[in-house]
Amino acid sequence: MASIKAKVRDKTDRRYVGFSLDSVAEWINPVLRGWHAYFRHGNSSKKFATLNSYVHERMAILASNKYGLSGRNWATRFNYEWFTSLEVYRLTGTVRYGSAHAPR
Repeated sequence: MASIKAKVRDKTDRRYVGFSLDSVAEWINPVLRGWHAYFRHGNSSKKFATLNSYVHERMAILASNKYGLSGRNWATRFNYEWFTSLEVYRLTGTVRYGSAHAPR
């Protein structure tokens, strides 16, 4: 979990304030997709929810730095509708087990 958070933190660093939020979302999406594909077979829905909220928070902080907002007022301005409009990959799901039976 620490490695994926470090990658998200790096992609949403303050040095990317000059870039559009859509391009930052495009940089984060392959990382999230790969992590999701690797861990989807385990029971990781709680970790997915934790990581979703972390990515939302990091994107909101980046947006508040971009638009010159101070404090934690980003929590009300950058809500779920805003986050889904960026088309950031959402980590969802539970365990996906393979079939226990041989194909017929």
